[in-house]
Amino acid sequence: MTRKLIVYELLSLDGVAEDPDAYITEFDDVMEDNLGRVIATQDTVLLGRRTYDDWAVFWPTSDVEPFASFINAVDKFVATSRPVEEPWSNTTVIDGDLVEQVTELKSRSGADIGVHGSIEVAQALLEGDLVDELRLVVAPALQEHGRKLFDRGCHAD
Repeated sequence: MTRKLIVYELLSLDGVAEDPDAYITEFDDVMEDNLGRVIATQDTVLLGRRTYDDWAVFWPTSDVEPFASFINAVDKFVATSRPVEEPWSNTTVIDGDLVEQVTELKSRSGADIGVHGSIEVAQALLEGDLVDELRLVVAPALQEHGRKLFDRGCHAD
């Protein structure tokens, strides 16, 4: 059985995924419960380089739950062509064809694979038809500026 790849993104009403702290002003109990359900099925996370660099300095010492315990313990795969400067436990660098490497990762035994943030990784995996589920949290705010998850459009079969 193939593992599921789940993309979890925070978006503004107009589709901006970049810098969700700018438009999500309150992370309430409903959002926390939703995130808890999403991460409960995952044992692996794929991250882009920008997200990794930001998170590797914040999450190892964070006590923001339920995500801190999850992200620090889970296997992390980072899509980058450069070595990572900030070491973080359970991290492997994916250097090479992302779609090919994730296809192989999905064929291994294990629980779901998550993509959190990491807009370019999510876009590449959507284009590569590897995403099994999109879990989108849409904030009731317009951001107008910033990278959008669907900047490149999306295809339907």
